[in-house]
Amino acid sequence: MSNVDSLCSADERAKVLAWLSPLDPRIHHHDIRAQRVKPVGEWLLQAGEYKDWYSGARLGKSDNSALFCCGDPGVGKTYIR
Repeated sequence: MSNVDSLCSADERAKVLAWLSPLDPRIHHHDIRAQRVKPVGEWLLQAGEYKDWYSGARLGKSDNSALFCCGDPGVGKTYIR
Protein backbone atom coordinates (compact mmCIF):
# COMPACT_ATOMS: atom_id res chain seq x y z
CA MET A 1 0.00 0.00 0.00
CA SER A 2 1.44 3.39 -0.94
CA ASN A 3 1.41 6.51 1.23
CA VAL A 4 -1.27 8.02 -0.99
CA ASP A 5 -3.56 5.03 -0.50
CA SER A 6 -3.30 5.29 3.26
CA LEU A 7 -3.98 9.05 3.27
CA CYS A 8 -7.21 9.14 1.28
CA SER A 9 -10.24 7.04 0.45
CA ALA A 10 -10.85 5.50 -2.96
CA ASP A 11 -13.43 8.22 -3.68
CA GLU A 12 -10.99 11.00 -2.78
CA ARG A 13 -8.27 9.34 -4.89
CA ALA A 14 -10.63 9.16 -7.88
CA LYS A 15 -11.49 12.85 -7.47
CA VAL A 16 -7.81 13.81 -7.33
CA LEU A 17 -7.01 11.72 -10.41
CA ALA A 18 -9.95 13.27 -12.29
CA TRP A 19 -8.72 16.72 -11.32
CA LEU A 20 -5.17 15.93 -12.48
CA SER A 21 -6.33 14.53 -15.81
CA PRO A 22 -9.98 15.10 -16.66
CA LEU A 23 -9.55 13.25 -19.96
CA ASP A 24 -10.73 9.67 -20.29
CA PRO A 25 -8.58 8.28 -23.14
CA ARG A 26 -11.06 5.49 -23.90
CA ILE A 27 -13.97 7.92 -24.35
CA HIS A 28 -11.81 10.41 -26.25
CA HIS A 29 -10.64 7.66 -28.65
CA HIS A 30 -14.23 6.46 -29.16
CA ASP A 31 -15.37 10.02 -29.96
CA ILE A 32 -12.59 10.48 -32.52
CA ARG A 33 -13.32 7.12 -34.18
CA ALA A 34 -17.00 8.04 -34.46
CA GLN A 35 -16.09 11.24 -36.33
CA ARG A 36 -13.62 9.61 -38.73
CA VAL A 37 -14.55 9.54 -42.39
CA LYS A 38 -13.86 6.09 -43.90
CA PRO A 39 -11.47 6.88 -46.77
CA VAL A 40 -9.31 9.32 -44.78
CA GLY A 41 -5.71 8.12 -45.02
CA GLU A 42 -6.54 5.36 -47.48
CA TRP A 43 -4.22 7.00 -50.02
CA LEU A 44 -1.33 6.46 -47.60
CA LEU A 45 -2.15 2.79 -47.04
CA GLN A 46 -2.33 2.22 -50.82
CA ALA A 47 0.91 4.08 -51.65
CA GLY A 48 3.73 1.92 -52.97
CA GLU A 49 6.23 3.41 -50.53
CA TYR A 50 4.02 2.49 -47.57
CA LYS A 51 3.37 -1.03 -48.88
CA ASP A 52 7.12 -1.58 -49.40
CA TRP A 53 7.87 -0.35 -45.89
CA TYR A 54 5.09 -2.42 -44.35
CA SER A 55 6.08 -5.62 -46.14
CA GLY A 56 9.79 -5.11 -45.45
CA ALA A 57 10.64 -5.02 -49.15
CA ARG A 58 12.96 -2.01 -48.72
CA LEU A 59 16.27 -2.33 -46.94
CA GLY A 60 15.53 -5.68 -45.38
CA LYS A 61 12.76 -6.36 -42.92
CA SER A 62 10.50 -3.81 -41.23
CA ASP A 63 10.02 -5.81 -38.00
CA ASN A 64 11.50 -3.06 -35.88
CA SER A 65 10.30 -0.10 -37.92
CA ALA A 66 8.00 2.59 -36.64
CA LEU A 67 5.74 4.92 -38.56
CA PHE A 68 5.87 8.44 -37.17
CA CYS A 69 3.24 10.94 -38.29
CA CYS A 70 4.19 14.49 -37.47
CA GLY A 71 2.13 17.60 -37.96
CA ASP A 72 0.50 20.51 -36.22
CA PRO A 73 -2.30 19.87 -33.73
CA GLY A 74 -5.68 19.53 -35.38
CA VAL A 75 -4.52 18.59 -38.88
CA GLY A 76 -6.00 15.08 -38.76
CA LYS A 77 -3.23 12.68 -37.71
CA THR A 78 -5.56 10.92 -35.28
CA TYR A 79 -8.16 10.33 -37.99
CA ILE A 80 -5.84 8.22 -40.16
CA ARG A 81 -6.65 4.56 -39.65
